[in-house]
Amino acid sequence: MIEIENASKIYDSTMVVNDVSLTIPPHSICAIMGRSGSGKTTLMRMINRLVTPSAGRILIDGQDITTVPAHELRRRIGYVIQGYGLFPHRSVAENIATVPGLLGWDRKRTAARIDELLTLFKLDPGRFRDRMPHELSGGEQQRVGVARALAAEPNILLMDEPFGALDPVIRNSAQDDLIAIQAKTGTTIVLVTHDMEEAMKLGHRIAVMDKGRVLQCAEPAEIIAHPANAFVAELQGSGDKAFRLLSLQRLEDHVQAGVADGQPLSAGISLREAYSELLWSGRDAAPVEKDSRPLGRISRDAIARLAAQPR
Repeated sequence: MIEIENASKIYDSTMVVNDVSLTIPPHSICAIMGRSGSGKTTLMRMINRLVTPSAGRILIDGQDITTVPAHELRRRIGYVIQGYGLFPHRSVAENIATVPGLLGWDRKRTAARIDELLTLFKLDPGRFRDRMPHELSGGEQQRVGVARALAAEPNILLMDEPFGALDPVIRNSAQDDLIAIQAKTGTTIVLVTHDMEEAMKLGHRIAVMDKGRVLQCAEPAEIIAHPANAFVAELQGSGDKAFRLLSLQRLEDHVQAGVADGQPLSAGISLREAYSELLWSGRDAAPVEKDSRPLGRISRDAIARLAAQPR
């Protein structure tokens, strides 16, 4: 658990973070969302002491982080920046081995962890272990950057606009990978983003910031249905609220009994994605599968009824 208590940060008389209190439960993803200059990155960087609060304190599992030497704290917290920050003169394996090397891991343990992470991120170890960063695509660099941050099995992972440099298709795939990996590892993730759609997709909870303050911290459905003020509502754009709520629900939770014709839909997509696919293909219903195993079907009418339910 991460507890931020009345944290503030002042730079040259400017209040960048203003009396923020926030609790981030373990094994969850907290998206800190706001426009440029809102204080979101400064707040996140307080967690690993890259920024020292002017007031307040931060605790991890009940321990004040100022009681831990900064270098030790940072080795226990993974950190991913926009642009991935890979060392250009080191291979993929050498990049991933950075923190294990600092911690004194032996070669056998380090090599096993490298191969484990590459496999987890769908990068064949035999093909990617010895590649250099310039030989990787943007999506591959992003995956290696996250793998490096997870190499020493940290309980906490900080991510600062990690998908901002990716094109929309690769970005969506990278977000899906992060959701799956977080579910598998149970890592507590604090993710900074300026994109409300990304925050809605990834965050179990979203902290919306403006002018250094947290205006609302809640689950995505609560923020959509009950924004704290006009500013939070404005950040969501003008899209239909019902369809935003559909984007938070997984298809596998609403599968119907029966069969349908045509290309199956993956159980892991959202109801909003399923509805869009049905509209685009002109189908009234589609089969649903998970791991190549049939689960049932989903109909366009069923999704429309869910969208029409009052909130």
